[in-house]
Amino acid sequence: MIIKKVKILNFKSLRDFEIEFNNDINIIVGNNESGKSTILEAINLALNGQLNGRQAINEISPYIFNLEIVNEFKADLVAGNTPLPPSILIELYFTSEDPKLASFKGTDNSEKSNELGIVASIEFDERFNDEYLSYIENPAQVKNIPTEYFKFNWHSFSGASLTKRGIPITTTLIDASTIRLQYGTDYYIQKIINDTLDPTQRTNLSLIYRGLKESFSSEEAIQEINDVLSDTSANLNEKALSVSIDVSQKHSWETHLTAYLDEIPFNYLGKGEQNILKILLALERQVEDSNIILLEEPENHLSYSTMSKLIKRVHEKCEGKQLILTSHNTFILNKLGLEKVILIANGTQTNLSALSEETQNYFRKLPGFDTLRLVIAEKPILVEGPSDELIVQKAYMMQNEGKLPIEDGWDIITVRGLSFKRFLDISILLGKQVVVVTDNDGNYAKNITGKYQDYLVHDFINICADTNNDYPTLELQIVNDNTLENINIILGKEFESKEEAIAFMTKSANKTECALKLFETDIEWVVPQYILNAIETEE
Repeated sequence: MIIKKVKILNFKSLRDFEIEFNNDINIIVGNNESGKSTILEAINLALNGQLNGRQAINEISPYIFNLEIVNEFKADLVAGNTPLPPSILIELYFTSEDPKLASFKGTDNSEKSNELGIVASIEFDERFNDEYLSYIENPAQVKNIPTEYFKFNWHSFSGASLTKRGIPITTTLIDASTIRLQYGTDYYIQKIINDTLDPTQRTNLSLIYRGLKESFSSEEAIQEINDVLSDTSANLNEKALSVSIDVSQKHSWETHLTAYLDEIPFNYLGKGEQNILKILLALERQVEDSNIILLEEPENHLSYSTMSKLIKRVHEKCEGKQLILTSHNTFILNKLGLEKVILIANGTQTNLSALSEETQNYFRKLPGFDTLRLVIAEKPILVEGPSDELIVQKAYMMQNEGKLPIEDGWDIITVRGLSFKRFLDISILLGKQVVVVTDNDGNYAKNITGKYQDYLVHDFINICADTNNDYPTLELQIVNDNTLENINIILGKEFESKEEAIAFMTKSANKTECALKLFETDIEWVVPQYILNAIETEE
């Protein structure tokens, strides 16, 4: 049983949204507030009838409605109309041959198509119509949607009402930021112990814990304390007062256990260790019986190497399941496969599955590339190395009163020259404006015009390089455009000729050092024209 499509109407940041899923792995990426988490919440709401871990009917508030639709509703009231309040609608479309889902098939959906699916809606309850009309008599006082008059409606595409018990699909939503794993009262620790230990082991643990009372009370220091307490209480009544371990509850040992890693209590661990343990415990406990796994940004607080191990484990545990996760981490994208990536932007989705197998394999083998930066960047500029990045940044600052490119939405991304085409394949699929700043390597016709001829047919791709073959690299172009005196002052050198300056600046060990001095200087210098062309590119 898998979800093939989700339709969302008026829920949080998603006003009118539709997304299709792969059968196995789905990686949802996008900028902040693009709706990634909202998609997971919507799926969980439709399958479990819950919001924020509580029954949906108890979590209905004006703030779960799309802001645009709320403002339109209020404007309609002020205009003298009497509109019904907007509704939230979530539809899940399934692909399944499981007979348990047969009764979920029907046409009671927004498409009126004969499909398998579930509808969850938060809508106006007509039983409150008179109260509602009275409430909106003075539109100026209506500040938000009156959700007190709303209900939660849950039914299949066949029209039959649903309860959680009646849905034969099990989903698990894992969000490490909301899982509580603290001290012995933690629900997850208790469940893991109960699920892992056999009855004999649990009985032995209970007996051992109960025995702590006797050993605690027999300690000489405790006995002395109890003697004092007993004498004190004798002055008040005839009963002896003492202190000991409370084992009065039937299974009190369960509520007094806590997790340790290398003998360090869980609540004293770093955030990264806590998050990975939370996710792994949730996977161990819940995934086996779940059809669909929803995972919210597993990379939080994790190092590169730890993330690698976690993703490997997640991949193994979720094999045969439908995994839908949100992420801001390039490693996850590249490792699990760009073909599984779903980009959310401007209320629409774009799948990277259309990339060639060759490009997908390239990034999978080299997962360190900043592919996600390209995917979500507003205006990306691709450069060959750190020297080029510094020079492009400086050029932009010189042209824009000291502002960094990122302040205006330009993201300067360093990639190896051989990777330009791979990144451009992604930009073509997304229809995304991208600028490439590169050397001509002594042959503009071959290395620029010829190499990128298949990409230059797209008006949103701009390849910026110097056309003069006598100046094949950035350093030569800078020396050519500036006086020797200026170069010496900026670099703190005493070169006697431009050839000597070029020899120094083109050595691998000196490239970044020279670029950094050019970046940091307050002295005016001439930026090569092809770099100015790159930063002046309009959308």
